[in-house]
Amino acid sequence: MGSTSTLRITLVRSAGNEGLDPGAAKARFTAALFAAPIVMDKPYFSGPYENPPPMGRIFETRKHKIFARNAKLSKLFTRIGKEIAMAVKAGGPNPDSNSRLRMAIQNARGMNMPKDNVDRAIKKAAGGEGNDFAEMTYEGYAPGGVAIFVDTATNNTTRTVANVRSYFTKCNGTLGTQGSLSHVFDRKAEFVIETAALKGRDIDEFEMECIDAGADDVVRDDEGLIILTPYSAFGSMQQKLEQLGVSSKSAELKRFPVTLHPADITAARNVMKLVDMLDDDDDVNAVYHNMDVTEEVAAELEKG
Repeated sequence: MGSTSTLRITLVRSAGNEGLDPGAAKARFTAALFAAPIVMDKPYFSGPYENPPPMGRIFETRKHKIFARNAKLSKLFTRIGKEIAMAVKAGGPNPDSNSRLRMAIQNARGMNMPKDNVDRAIKKAAGGEGNDFAEMTYEGYAPGGVAIFVDTATNNTTRTVANVRSYFTKCNGTLGTQGSLSHVFDRKAEFVIETAALKGRDIDEFEMECIDAGADDVVRDDEGLIILTPYSAFGSMQQKLEQLGVSSKSAELKRFPVTLHPADITAARNVMKLVDMLDDDDDVNAVYHNMDVTEEVAAELEKG
């Protein structure tokens, strides 16, 4: 890769994601850039790039959790607790008849959340205790034109919008209107399957089963498989995995950039500053952006 080549990566932060090595050539970059969750996970290339590569190749580069820093365990558990509460209040406390709750419990297990915590969250929500949460999204631009998409779950929308607006203002960004980034990000379902969960099943046959069930892509890595489906196929894929007896480590709806925006070192640092501020807010579940950096910029970001 030449000195002027671009490391085509999308930086995405998700509070529930762990770090993922995107390959030996970029392992050091990932570890250093996000050692202190932005996810080097979750992009598709179009717009400023010609001949966009297939989605699978992109995932081979960035794997299933793009640039994810290790979020604080307490925040991960808080996020899962809110998801469990929303699932119970929407569909009841029985996971057998509540697919959203089944998914939340499975994600809790994948993050090693203690069973007592899960049971307590279910019981609390079923008894009408605790807060009612509303899922809200916020869209805007960081300095330099990098798009920022924020997913939140909050019990006080007035507080949340005020906080989000203040973060954009402090970082010289602009908060836009809902839907303003609909052309920049695409929402998809991502299922992470560990090799052990296949229980000796032929991996090629399993891939074909997933594709037949509606998967856009199935990508292998050292730890297992990442399955991507359209947003609308989330439920059917979850049902298919249950029918096959395959448990996912995580099953989430995420936002993937459709276009990338180049950033120099100054813009990249400003983007990371804004992402950090947003991610530290307890109401924020995930922050996505479409920043694209060269190897030179990546190296500078490694230095801090």
